[in-house]
Amino acid sequence: MSKKRVALLGATGSIGTSTLEVLRLHEDRFELFAISFHSNIEKAIKIVEEFHPQYVVSTSGKKIDYKNQLYGVEGLKTVAREADIVVVATGGIVGVFPTIEALKAGKRVALANKETLVSFGNIVKDVLKKSSGEIIPVDSEHSAIFQLLDGRKDEVKNIYITASGGPFRTKPAEELEHVRPEDALKHPTWSMGQKITIDSATMINKGLEIIEAYHLFDVPPERIKVVVHPQSIIHGMVELVDGAFIAHLSVPDMKIPIQYALTYPDRLPSPAKTFNPFEISQLSFEEPDFDKFPGLKLAYEVLNEGKEYPAIFNASNEEAVFMFLKGEIKFTQITEIIKRVLDSNPGFDHRTLDGLLEADKWAREEAKRQADSLI
Repeated sequence: MSKKRVALLGATGSIGTSTLEVLRLHEDRFELFAISFHSNIEKAIKIVEEFHPQYVVSTSGKKIDYKNQLYGVEGLKTVAREADIVVVATGGIVGVFPTIEALKAGKRVALANKETLVSFGNIVKDVLKKSSGEIIPVDSEHSAIFQLLDGRKDEVKNIYITASGGPFRTKPAEELEHVRPEDALKHPTWSMGQKITIDSATMINKGLEIIEAYHLFDVPPERIKVVVHPQSIIHGMVELVDGAFIAHLSVPDMKIPIQYALTYPDRLPSPAKTFNPFEISQLSFEEPDFDKFPGLKLAYEVLNEGKEYPAIFNASNEEAVFMFLKGEIKFTQITEIIKRVLDSNPGFDHRTLDGLLEADKWAREEAKRQADSLI
């Protein structure tokens, strides 16, 4: 069996690190064909020295001493066309470009980049319909639902995305105004990058996942539910029309959904720890608090509005999170800024990629203007 060539985009991040562990275990099946990095040169060099990929792509313009180095969006698109499997784990909207290129070339996209479907879902789906490519989700929740839906779509009543509740699940709402970045970065169960960890604290990450699930599974927004599950053992549930529920359980380890996206439909031994039900004393569930975490409710409104609103939601949130991390705004002002930006939307051509990119750019600038008005 010939090895599958894997392009790992965003190789120096947390998803990239976990993907490399999977590739080490299954070196008989996969070869690291290409990587991309942004600013972490030291980590990129270590990866290159170990795996010797054919291509290295720098998305920041930074150079390392390597024979085949490419740059920017064009570099990402080049390796996406040539690889067999493209793991899109880049941060931000840049992930849409290699995703579209890989799909056009009939390749598998292991998608770990939320922005691609949140901001550009309809564009990407149009490309997917016309290609022989495929998208396999890497997010633990979407991977779980993808597996649970296999062969059951006509039997499904609702899908449930689980949420840990983040670090402020039990914190009184009136105290959230005084939350510091270092407090919000203490996630109870997952080890993730700073931006997604703050998204978990506001629960906007679940809002983004609702939008992503809508595009991945073609399920109406009202049938996509969020349930708070602090133990993070159940990653997704599906309610069937006869009243039965089926659930996907595993330890909270991204290596499991990453490996499944690479090996689907096959299942292989994983480098992750095996779930032991005898070590868990209880599995509990709570309804999400939409008043305490208004960004979650806002995500449903944005999804129902459609058009360019999800792209604006995503972009304004990203800018607001960065401002919070720099100490420029309060924690509770993240969602306030997003709502103000959405309310100020002048309208964009949501039917084209260029129109949505324009909306994204405007939303980022408008988020900064709205933040200035709050000071």
